[in-house]
Amino acid sequence: MKECVIIDGVRSANSRAHNEKGWFRVLRPDEVLTKVYDGLFARNPKVKPEDIEAVFCGCANITGMQNDIGRLAWLAGGYPESVPSNTLTMQCPSGMAAAENAARAIMCGEGDTYLASGIEDMQKVPMAMNMDFAPRLAERYNIADIPMGSTAEKVAAQWKINRVDMENMAFWSHKKADEATKGGKFKKEIIPIEGLKDDGTKFMVDTDQWIRGNISMEQMAAMQPSFKVDGSVTAATSSPLTIGAAALLLMERGKADKLGLSYHLKYEAGVIAGCDPTMMGIGPIPAVKKLLARTGLKVSDIDLWEFNEAFASQSLACVRELGIAENAPFKNVNVWGGALAIGHPLGESGARLIVTLNNIMKTDYPDAKYGVATLCGAFGNAGASLWRNVNK
Repeated sequence: MKECVIIDGVRSANSRAHNEKGWFRVLRPDEVLTKVYDGLFARNPKVKPEDIEAVFCGCANITGMQNDIGRLAWLAGGYPESVPSNTLTMQCPSGMAAAENAARAIMCGEGDTYLASGIEDMQKVPMAMNMDFAPRLAERYNIADIPMGSTAEKVAAQWKINRVDMENMAFWSHKKADEATKGGKFKKEIIPIEGLKDDGTKFMVDTDQWIRGNISMEQMAAMQPSFKVDGSVTAATSSPLTIGAAALLLMERGKADKLGLSYHLKYEAGVIAGCDPTMMGIGPIPAVKKLLARTGLKVSDIDLWEFNEAFASQSLACVRELGIAENAPFKNVNVWGGALAIGHPLGESGARLIVTLNNIMKTDYPDAKYGVATLCGAFGNAGASLWRNVNK
């Protein structure tokens, strides 16, 4: 079996999905994605677009401007027609599925160089756009329980996650993301893209728009529940609507060595898992358990974790149930903040988690051996991906 390594991982900054205030409000999702590709190739001149065996692109809502976006964005960006693509969806784990499909293709010897990416524009292709639920689902589930806000409330109730702990988690997510931004941590992964300020002034967007360095516990405590009159989940403890793209350049290790390219992580293993769609947020629990069982590892063997913070309630339920942590600030989970602050462009996030994990392990934690990225997804899909330091 061949080895798959990460040559580079990049992303756009994450913009608000807002018609008037979003920094990427006039960009199409294909433009954001191909600008990320442009930056990735510029950073890695030894790899040419025509060297890519295939592009795997994850996207949650493959409709409208995002219809077969893996192929159409590649062509619109002026890249070689000879390079095929596969647009795939698992809802939120879509970008992670793209990365793992590429990694497995490399390990099986089907090709030696792949792009894996994720994209979502939640402004121009809003959640549930053109959605037509199968009527038979109503025979099995209460359809009102399937929207993600409803699932977050259900998880909070069943796992007894209180509002104070959720707001504390949001506070630390913003605080750590703000510290990482001010410390220049994300500059190693963000490709600057021209966007618009509120007044229409053009500028280069190189920081995530949602991060609040001055987040207030008092203001969060005064917010009304967002999804249930007597609920506990608010906008502050939910990931915000976002636009963003991420991409990974993956290569067979021997090929990378021949080209003289550097790398720090290799793909070790990955799983997808399913759970009750009315509690979709607990997906990382069965996914991580399956991953650890198949690799013979324990929670204590994992040095760093990147959990997607779809909601504070589900993230806390997962880290507690898995025995990783109890409350924020976490020691080795989302050390540069998470989606509550950075944003959660649905199909992008699975790839973004791996990009950030690679960045953290190369820079702040070069001696860490194992890192895991994991996330839940709408309708009960989940993914977990294990990456290993090549020197360990």
